[in-house]
Parts: sequence; C-alpha cells; structure tokens
Amino acid sequence: MKISTKGRYGLRALLDLAVHSNGEHVALSNIAERQSISENYLEQVFSSLRKAGIIKSVKGAQGGYILAEKPCSISVGRILRVLEGDLSVVQDEDDHPQDYYESIQYCLQLNVWDKMSESINNFVDSITLEDLVQDYKALHNEMGDMYYI
Repeated sequence: MKISTKGRYGLRALLDLAVHSNGEHVALSNIAERQSISENYLEQVFSSLRKAGIIKSVKGAQGGYILAEKPCSISVGRILRVLEGDLSVVQDEDDHPQDYYESIQYCLQLNVWDKMSESINNFVDSITLEDLVQDYKALHNEMGDMYYI
C-alpha cells in the first residue's frame, strides 16, 4: 500500500488547519503557502474533506476553512479513507473459482493480507488530529526558536 500525494498533502493541510485555526477560519491560501502546496490542488482535496463532513467552508472576506468537529474526534484513518479510499493492502477479487477457499491464495489472504490491512487500519484509527497537534507543538517547542547573531 502506498499513500498518494492527495493523502499526504491532505493530512498535512488538515494538521496545519488544526494547528493554526484557534477556533477561527483559516484561508486556504495561508495553508497552501505554509505547506508549499498548490492552492488549486488543495481546493480539490478540501472539496472531498468538506463533502465528508470533516471541514466546513465559509465564503467571503473573513472566510476560509475550519474543522467541522473537534480534532480529538477526527482520526487519521478517517481522513485517509476519504482521500485514498479503502486502505487494504491487497484487494480481494469478488469472483472466486470454485476451489478458491482451499487455495494458497485464500490462505495468504486470511493469514497475511487481511492481518496486515487490519493492523494498518487499527494504527491509523488510533491517531487523531489532536494527537498530531500535540506532537507538532511538542516538537516545535523542543526545537525552540533559533536566533542568529
């Protein structure tokens, strides 16, 4: 399984939104600039996230985006599923030959691919945007501001 640019950029942009919103709307242009991501591309990504109810948009001079829920209730898994679709390692085919359930392929599906997919899903579902905000702030404070003379 490989996470696409859409998933990586979308998660990055949502974390940026969560870090910088402070309960207020954040302009997409500000997120795009801070993250060095095309604003046009982020519009497409945010459209999917808005339709899924993860973010809300407000038009106008004071407009922008805001999380639709608290960061503690938005998991990384939910975000990635909206942007990437199913997170299964191997997609099982719907049409199976008559002897499929006695095959090596079925054995691998049950004992390797399904277990890998379950582990990945459990992992990404265990991380929330709030966790990432706290981790980011801890890293930011740990590194501190750099002053050069």
